[in-house]
Amino acid sequence: MWGRKKPEPEKPETAPLTEAVREARIEAAERSGVVVDLRDADVARLELLNEALNPLFKDIPDDVELFDRGLSKGDVPKLWIDVVAHVEMGRDKRQYRFVQDTRYGRAVLAESYEVPALAEAITRYVARRMVERERALTDAAGRDVAQMVLRRRRRRWHWRAIGAFVLGVIAGIAALVALALLSRP
Repeated sequence: MWGRKKPEPEKPETAPLTEAVREARIEAAERSGVVVDLRDADVARLELLNEALNPLFKDIPDDVELFDRGLSKGDVPKLWIDVVAHVEMGRDKRQYRFVQDTRYGRAVLAESYEVPALAEAITRYVARRMVERERALTDAAGRDVAQMVLRRRRRRWHWRAIGAFVLGVIAGIAALVALALLSRP
């Protein structure tokens, strides 16, 4: 009673690996809670930027189908501007990073802590893409005209070649007839 200690119940011995796995699971659960909170903050910041871009995308004509704006909420939340360009949060989770996927890797087009500055960079990007589209359409129309002229020339050449062949056949027949008349005894 006074000086005696109660014997502690013996704990079943656990393997060190089992204990380490249990601790790792606890740590992962704690970290995942923090990661979810950070991801939610990133999504909220990207939604603010998305709302700031509404006037820009309202000005784009309906027949221009280059841009497909949307917010993806995956492991790394992204605000997609088009198929190859998107905005994601920087490492410090306060900086917006506007990147474009190219065949040589990702190119950072703009970085900013401010929504208006990044909205201006996206506006310039959208304007450049629309000018590229216009050029492509006019080049395509110019190519169509050039191809039509080329087809006409080919047809003319084709008919000229057929005409030359027919004239050659007629001239050959006439020469044979003349030879036959002259060579008669």
